This record gives sequence, C-alpha cells and structure tokens, in this order.
Amino acid sequence: MARFDVVGVGNLNYDIILLVERFPKFHEKVNAENAFFGLGGAAANTISWLATFGLRTGYIGAVGRDEIGEAHISYFRRLGVDTGGIRTVDAPSGVAVAIIHGEDKRIVKYPGANLMKEIDFDYLSGARHVHLSSNPPETIVEVVNFASARDVTVSLDIGEARLPREIEEKVDYLMMNEDEYRRKFGSLDLSLCSAKNLVVTLNGGGALVRDENGSVREVRGLSAEVIDSTGAGDAFDAGVIYGVLKGWSLEEAARLGMVLAYLTVQKVGARSAIVPLERVIEVAEETGIELPFNRP
Repeated sequence: MARFDVVGVGNLNYDIILLVERFPKFHEKVNAENAFFGLGGAAANTISWLATFGLRTGYIGAVGRDEIGEAHISYFRRLGVDTGGIRTVDAPSGVAVAIIHGEDKRIVKYPGANLMKEIDFDYLSGARHVHLSSNPPETIVEVVNFASARDVTVSLDIGEARLPREIEEKVDYLMMNEDEYRRKFGSLDLSLCSAKNLVVTLNGGGALVRDENGSVREVRGLSAEVIDSTGAGDAFDAGVIYGVLKGWSLEEAARLGMVLAYLTVQKVGARSAIVPLERVIEVAEETGIELPFNRP
C-alpha cells in the first residue's frame, strides 16, 4: 500500500497581497484598500485542500532557515501533511507580492529557497499520485519519467512554464487555462495535446475536459464576485485530483474543482477559503452542482 495518496512538488512562498483602487504611476505611492499576508505556493495550496479533505499527503520543496520557513512546516503539520520531503536551506524563503485592482493582477516573485529544492525519489516512490506546479522543465521531466515508469499517476499544472514535449503524452492529467493552452497549441482544439487527460479552464467561466478516450465535455462555471483570484487554479486542481482518485469521471472531478475555485475567488488569499469537505458538499448543493459523493 502506498504511503501517500498525493505528494506535491513545487514552491513554498509567503504571499503579500495588496488590493488597490488603481495601480501607482511612475515614482508614485498609493495606499492599499486592503492587504493580506499568508502562506502560498501553487502546489502547496492544492495539497492544503487535499489534506483538509482527509487524503494522505506529502510535499517536496525547500524553505529558508527563517520565520517563513518555520511557518510553512508548522502549517503543514497542523493539516497532517508529511514534511519529510521539504529541505531547510541557507537562503531566504520564497516571497510573492501581488497588487490587485479588480480582475487585473500584477505579481513580483522572489524564488529564494525554492531554487534549492531537490527531488527525493525514495520519498516520491511512496505516492499513489504526484502533483506538479511551479517547477523548472528539468524537474518536470525527471518526475514525470520516474512516475510513469512506476505506474504512479501525475497531474501537471503547467502555467506559463514550457511544456516539455518529450513527456507530454506521459502526463495523466494536464491542467491549464484557456490563454495558456492557446499560446502553447495555437487554438482551443483539445486534440492537439497528447496528454492522457486534459483540463482547460475557460475565460468566461467553466472548463473543457478531454478524457483518455478522447471524449470532450464542457463543465459549466459558477458566477461569483471575484475579490481575489489568487489560488483559484490551485483549488480547481485539488478538486480534479480528489475526484479522479475517488474514481469519478474527469467531468465530475472538474465540477468539484469548479466549486473549490468558486469558493476561493470570494476570499483574499490563496488558502483563506479552504473548508472541510462537508461544507464543500453543502455549497455544491446550494449552487446546483451535482457531485457523486453519495454514489456507492
């Protein structure tokens, strides 16, 4: 039996989020209307949801010997996330600063200790599933090849990073938004991608999913007032991963992802909206999203 249901591989950041009425001009100072300070990192946000839902989780990353690093370790341990794959190094922990005006967001990142993470393949071998986000191409190639050779499933949120074509067809669940997909493949034709399963979130809400049989479905979105979109994609990823590990169809899993993203955009901060599974089920019922929680 695998030691972990899911191991995340990615960055560990400290997020500083500032909400402003307008962006400052050159050499101008403006006051923020609101501010949020908290832990972040894309794959780490996803793992936080999955641990809250009761899955056995672990993480591979790196933090500095500082208060931020200590906070990451402490937070994960409180959730029950195994921290044996996280290195503590002699470099400052990663920081991400986001300035947000409406749906427009500007981000500056300092990777710091994240550049010093090392893949512990013994640790990784104890997983049923590996989730990758915010990683350099060489790390993606190493992890996907390792997992593929051992029948460990892999999900990859590629974001703006380069998608290594040599491992594309080995990725079990490839996730990206519409803009990222169009830039990489030239159109929204899901048949252009050779990943086994594909999930593309749409700009107007909802998502397109293509399963390993080539079947394409559209998942309807949920309307919400967007306060802060930070972490919405990470929450969506968590829903997809949870669903497929529970044996749901890709379309059903994407519906759960939609609910988690819906909750996330209504809060400031990537993890502020994380709630127990029971509350997620209630929200799904309130919004008319059918999920197979009660299916035998």
